Amino acid sequence: MVFDKMDSFLHSARTSGIPRPVDAVTVIIVREGGGTPFEVFLMRRHRDQHFMGGAYVFPGGRLEETDCDPSLMEWTTGLTAEEAKAKLNEPDLPGERAMGLFLAAVRETFEEAGVLLAASSRGEMIGLTDAETQSRFRAHRRKLHCGEISLKGLAEGEGLRFMLGLLTPFSHWITPEVEIRRFDTRFLVARMPEGQSPAHDSVETVESLWVTPREAIAKNDSGEILLMPPTLKTLDELCQFRSLDEIFYKASQQEINPILPQPFKSGDAFGVKLPHDPEYSIMAYKRWASSEEPSRIVFGNGVWRLSRFHQETP
Repeated sequence: MVFDKMDSFLHSARTSGIPRPVDAVTVIIVREGGGTPFEVFLMRRHRDQHFMGGAYVFPGGRLEETDCDPSLMEWTTGLTAEEAKAKLNEPDLPGERAMGLFLAAVRETFEEAGVLLAASSRGEMIGLTDAETQSRFRAHRRKLHCGEISLKGLAEGEGLRFMLGLLTPFSHWITPEVEIRRFDTRFLVARMPEGQSPAHDSVETVESLWVTPREAIAKNDSGEILLMPPTLKTLDELCQFRSLDEIFYKASQQEINPILPQPFKSGDAFGVKLPHDPEYSIMAYKRWASSEEPSRIVFGNGVWRLSRFHQETP
């Protein structure tokens, strides 16, 4: 697969100033794999999409103000506002906005992938196995996507409780300042609910697949699929885990710190340095240098690839 244009990368400075990133969420859906430790769910965005067109991504999207509706909180379970802020490691974030990010993750996962992290009023996880329920919730999904109903309306109509405790923060990426379209994206991870089957929406996303993290990286490196830097690095990090339990345990124990990639260009090559790269120089985001994991993501021959810093020899 060839990435047609890189004109959105390494833009010249704009006189209007640096655009402020929009709050957003991404959900890494994982499941036990047949004969493999686990698989992740990826969807290919339509080529005509302005943002990441043609790339394989996790479900997700921007935070909507309706996600932060205080009255929506009564339809949630498993998380308080203070817990949400602590899990995100964003103590200064207003409680309603912190909860809104988790609710946006529920909404976007349902809209884009057809996966609903919710339980009935009896506390039973929603299953979509029978034909009548599938048809009803397909209609809900379409209406929610089109703005004909709200997340609150869906909860009231079906007597749902959104299971926010099923979402565990994994990482936090901010689009580089050179980009015109910028997002402040919280990555969360969730198990695939039993009795449900994910599916792309055939509008914004046109293909989908279950794949192990290593297989996804291999497909990207061969040009079979296109992965953008945050997705590629996330998959690389997932490769270190041997089970789903280990993913959720480690994710729940770590401190989430924002990652602001720093663009660089050297000759014909360009890419981004991550905060643990020895030459990363944005002090507000810089971390201890590490040689144990890739610290750069470089673009070449139509593919983003993970790379490590190499000290130049005098």
